[in-house]
Amino acid sequence: MKFTTNLQSNRSMNYWLDSSMLLVIAAFIGLGTGFAAIGFKALIGLFHTGFFTGTETVLGSFLGKYYVILVPALGGLLVGPIVYFLAREAKGHGVPEVMLAVAENDGILRPRVVLVKALASAITIGSGGSAGREGPIVQISSAIGSTVGQILKVSPDILKTLVACGAAGGISATFNAPIGGVLFAQEVILGRFTTNNFILIVISSVISAIVSRVYWGDHPSFMVQPYELVSPEELVFYVVLGILAGIFAVIYNKTLYASEDLFEKIKIIPEYIKPVIGGLMVGFIGLYFPHVFGVGYESVELVLRNELPWALVFILLFAKLTATSLTIGSGGSGGVFAPSLFMGSMLGGSFGYLVDKLFPTITAAPGAYALVGMAGVFAGISQAPITGIIIIFEMTGDYKVVLPLMLVCVISSLVSKGLCPESIYTMKLARRGVNVRKGQNVDLMGLLPVESVMTVDVETLDINMSLKAAKEQMLQRSFTGFPVMEGDQLAAVVTYEQVWRAIKNDGDETRLLKDIVNNHLICVFPQDTIGKVMEKMAEGDVGRLPVVDPADQQKLMGIISRSDIIEAYSLAANSDRG
Repeated sequence: MKFTTNLQSNRSMNYWLDSSMLLVIAAFIGLGTGFAAIGFKALIGLFHTGFFTGTETVLGSFLGKYYVILVPALGGLLVGPIVYFLAREAKGHGVPEVMLAVAENDGILRPRVVLVKALASAITIGSGGSAGREGPIVQISSAIGSTVGQILKVSPDILKTLVACGAAGGISATFNAPIGGVLFAQEVILGRFTTNNFILIVISSVISAIVSRVYWGDHPSFMVQPYELVSPEELVFYVVLGILAGIFAVIYNKTLYASEDLFEKIKIIPEYIKPVIGGLMVGFIGLYFPHVFGVGYESVELVLRNELPWALVFILLFAKLTATSLTIGSGGSGGVFAPSLFMGSMLGGSFGYLVDKLFPTITAAPGAYALVGMAGVFAGISQAPITGIIIIFEMTGDYKVVLPLMLVCVISSLVSKGLCPESIYTMKLARRGVNVRKGQNVDLMGLLPVESVMTVDVETLDINMSLKAAKEQMLQRSFTGFPVMEGDQLAAVVTYEQVWRAIKNDGDETRLLKDIVNNHLICVFPQDTIGKVMEKMAEGDVGRLPVVDPADQQKLMGIISRSDIIEAYSLAANSDRG
């Protein structure tokens, strides 16, 4: 009884030590992603000034206003080689690569992605490429979380959670949306909600938001006038808007990847030159509609305040769709989230102008529909309605349109999923034959490493011990298997059945353990997960496994048994219910 009590006390201490360390790590990642978001935004501003002011100074004197055509192309001239030769995964919008790392690569992202993605995306957006900051900052911040986890050599499940911590921190700092960041990390990156990783993701998101608010101030991303539901009948129009948003989300999805396919088929042009072609075409669009350059939040604010004419709002909807598809499809580096907000606001604004013209007494101003349309298109492309609802709340600070917002996001997501099962993020992976959601279940023990539940005070046998002495020592304990030591080195694991059969077969109890043990060891490491232990137990048909030092696999650190796993499961289940 005393031994059991001490064992439980040791496990409890290990649990709290491990949990405290993980909280510190999550906070550190939040700190890093907060500063990364600040630096990334500053880098975009630096390149924007350099490209547009510098190019106008050099070329504006003889090209006049037409110099803007060349600006995105010059950006593409730099981005192509950077991505092609340094980190291919920095191409495109970034989020699918993070999802792939979580689903297929145990959360491992190359550290170099942090610098390459930051540089490539800052050049793309700064030179007028039609893309957003969210994809790059998610990939950059996730790579920070992954790098920290790799340095600390955490288990794969914890590493995946640290990747999600990075993603949440990046969204939180960039959009001043800490709750949205948490939901994005769980709904989009991990694809599931569990209490095991929720606390760590929240810590990272909150710390990152604090860093950004200290630097930028605490204010919404968009300053909008308060809107509200004018009449219950108006909900009918929002239902229509939800359907339109879902359909347009699929159009956006299909157009983006059709552009990728088109550029992919052009074999005569090297891959690292294609962003120049896409940049030239974006430059031509931007010559007449400069609103499409970069992130485009200035235009979003104008339509939210009802300050853009209806015809221009409608044209910008398709101009931005074309410009974004060209930028990303040709090989540029940038996100698809901000363009979805831009297009959603233009779709909602256009629809709002129409219903306000036809039914002025029962409808809100067009800006209200633009606001809800932003959330609707994002919910449709991501098929993440909860994130869409919350993140628009946080980005605008407007909670009075909650009913239309919820209605439009849910309808858009359902329509989008009905027309196209893949989101804009998963489609990129599905086209490669990767299903990131296959067999994805909530694992109650996913974050529990072996070291948090293993037995540290291990009963061992000496390899030069006689079978008689070994049998007597085994009978004094209730364990079925014991590690066998040769000096201070782990030599084997022996079971009571092996010793009993050896004695029964030849009747010689004076033989030594070294004569009957099998030197083939199945071991686990302290950082391995309980799931991995269960797999190894099943493969070897054993009930106990020695835990060894990864640096010296003959150094015994503990032992883990089926009873330990049952206790760990009970702990995780109770924690999840609480």
